[in-house]
Amino acid sequence: MQEMQEETSQPDPDAAAIEATHRAYWRANLRLMGWLLAVWFIVSYGFGILLVEPLNEIRVGGFKLGFWFAQQGSIYVFVVLIFLYAWKMNRIDRKFDVDES
Repeated sequence: MQEMQEETSQPDPDAAAIEATHRAYWRANLRLMGWLLAVWFIVSYGFGILLVEPLNEIRVGGFKLGFWFAQQGSIYVFVVLIFLYAWKMNRIDRKFDVDES
């Protein structure tokens, strides 16, 4: 009985390594999401609302740049961020050996 208590009280080194890997994977995922959300916020809110007047001094295709960011640019950037997230997450998945292949 004493031997069983000693075995269960010792932490499993493999479990600790797996836990550390899971934490590193999640940290990499959150870091990526944080950067992408920051870019999305800057483009949609910053360029489309806060900086619209200075950007309207620049014209793209006959349209004011501030208007373009508010109407089209933030949507295009969002779609690009989706593809960038998928590409980067595939790389992170392979790095931590959790990819689907």
